[in-house]
Amino acid sequence: MDPRVSKVLDLKTPTSGEVARNLLSNLDHLTQHDQIKFVICNREDYEWSKQQVEQYKLADKVSTVWFSPAFAVEKGAVKLPQLARDLAQWILEDHLPVRFQLQLHKLLWNDETGR
Repeated sequence: MDPRVSKVLDLKTPTSGEVARNLLSNLDHLTQHDQIKFVICNREDYEWSKQQVEQYKLADKVSTVWFSPAFAVEKGAVKLPQLARDLAQWILEDHLPVRFQLQLHKLLWNDETGR
């Protein structure tokens, strides 16, 4: 891959039901130009994600590790859940070397297909 490309790897958390599909060997192909994203649904996902960051030394491997709260869509509108506040607090309490990120596409376009 062209070294100018910045890759964003999405590691699926347990609550997603997709964790078995993570191809952890892809971690070996990441550089300081790349990023890793976790979408977190609950405390279990947070603890699992925190463990991955520590076990694979992800904060040293890539430029940015993102933790994003999952969103709920109700009656066509995205609701910012308590989880966003909780997640921010957990990150601060644990002094994790990660960045908190809201999924702006969900806030701006209500999870509209194709956006």
